[in-house]
Amino acid sequence: MFMLFLTACTSASDSTTQNSQPLVQSNYITNKGSDTIVNLALAWAERYQTVRPDVRISVTGGGSGTGLTALINGSVDIANASRQIKPEELDSAKKAGLNVQEFVIARDAIAVIVNPANPVNQLTLQQLSAIYRGEINNWSEVGGEDRPIVRLSRETNSGTHVFFLEAVVRMNDKKDKTIFTADSLLLPSSEGIISEVRENPNAIGYDGLGYVTSEVKMVAVSSLKSPDIYILPSAVTVADGSYLISRNLYMYTQNVPEGVIKAYLEWILSSEAQKIVVDLGFVPAIDQ
Repeated sequence: MFMLFLTACTSASDSTTQNSQPLVQSNYITNKGSDTIVNLALAWAERYQTVRPDVRISVTGGGSGTGLTALINGSVDIANASRQIKPEELDSAKKAGLNVQEFVIARDAIAVIVNPANPVNQLTLQQLSAIYRGEINNWSEVGGEDRPIVRLSRETNSGTHVFFLEAVVRMNDKKDKTIFTADSLLLPSSEGIISEVRENPNAIGYDGLGYVTSEVKMVAVSSLKSPDIYILPSAVTVADGSYLISRNLYMYTQNVPEGVIKAYLEWILSSEAQKIVVDLGFVPAIDQ
């Protein structure tokens, strides 16, 4: 009899809710997407708790594509992406009645990394493209030892994978439809790339600058303006445009943000939040 009474009360309550508008907006924000951004997003969420203790923020990774899909199907409030939203994703959003909004929340370099025992210290963009196309297969072809090249890549739902494919493998040629050579090892996380390069002297990989540790070696990449000059990724070389493999990092909302979501995004672009960007090895979206 108690369970019957509880069910009846719940049904009445649900009926009332369906026929009325909520009096206040929820103070719970769901945030999902890019694994490149996830540590930064977690740090922001933790700090924001001291700014707005009444707001709860849930942060998860899974990749840029996963986050944008969740945004379009209405299961998250904010999607993190380390690439711009694709035209087909925008079309899906419009069909769902959404007016997706884009926010640049930081900048990042994609570092090319090898094992510290590898004597190769620099590569041209053309050499990198040829390696990941499967046209260069031995380190001796680029000034290294006679060893096979083991190519590591993020998996296909990663925004970092998409950006590296377009900017490096295809060298920003919109007509080029080349993909990573079939023997590239696809790894599900940035940490996985670091771990494999650390353990394998034949490996080459790429990762967001904020994830690179002293256990691996960054490779300098040639400049387009001066092909004989090689540039290492850093906050300075991203800011001045001299390091070629750099990008914006994004947050997306379903529509023009309001209420707690608007307040949170405004705080993310504040000097306080952008200081955390610097602390985690990224480049601020605004001048500090």
